[in-house]
Amino acid sequence: MDKIALITGATSGIGEACARRFAKGGFDLIITGRKAEKLNALKEEFKKKGVDTVALAFDIQDRKAAEEAFKTLTGKWENIDILINNAGLARGLEPEYEGDFSDWDQMIDTNIKGLLTMTRLVVPGMVKRNRGHVINMGSVAGDAAYAGGNVYCATKAAVKSITDGLRIDLANTAIRVTNIKPGLVQTKFSNVRFHGDNARADKVYEGITPLSGEDIADVAFYAASAPDHVQIAEVLVLATHQASGSVIVREKKSQDK
Repeated sequence: MDKIALITGATSGIGEACARRFAKGGFDLIITGRKAEKLNALKEEFKKKGVDTVALAFDIQDRKAAEEAFKTLTGKWENIDILINNAGLARGLEPEYEGDFSDWDQMIDTNIKGLLTMTRLVVPGMVKRNRGHVINMGSVAGDAAYAGGNVYCATKAAVKSITDGLRIDLANTAIRVTNIKPGLVQTKFSNVRFHGDNARADKVYEGITPLSGEDIADVAFYAASAPDHVQIAEVLVLATHQASGSVIVREKKSQDK
């Protein structure tokens, strides 16, 4: 039987790494994202490796577009085994009282409402088949707020509550629910947060060896590969010199003598 993983935000970072890891692990893929060109390039790459892949280009903030894209899935593609709700972003580091309304809307509509949309579309089929696994990409930011994180931290705290609530709702089924909470991961995350200011984004990772998208993909695959009776409910994954969302010990630059 074909195993199918649906991954949102699959065009870069953790999402792309998850697509590659699950493809390597024998899954066929449904990959989603806003960039049709990148999705199609990934689809062709996976096809050459013998991985059957469907690419769905839509903005997860647009519920109607998500619903229309989902309707195109027929045959075996209706039987999704793994849903990885990865699409998400941070915008800005301003104090809450100086925050940008459009940044807030984008974070809430993507990180919370987009995740809920995909859950609502996919999980009823899992319940009907009494099998499946939902993996939500949370964050260490969901455990405690940090300076400038305000609304982003709130969205990731919501991911934790939504994930816990779903796990409770599905406890009478064989469906598993996992919340993965990464710390400092070097992807395009900071570039997006700072609206393309690459110099500012690079400083986020100075003096520490951060996690990679591949590190988080390995955790997701481990959770999905656990025996059926084992539910990895929550995983906090930090770089070695990161203790929390706000405590990071960076290597000091040597001083010229």
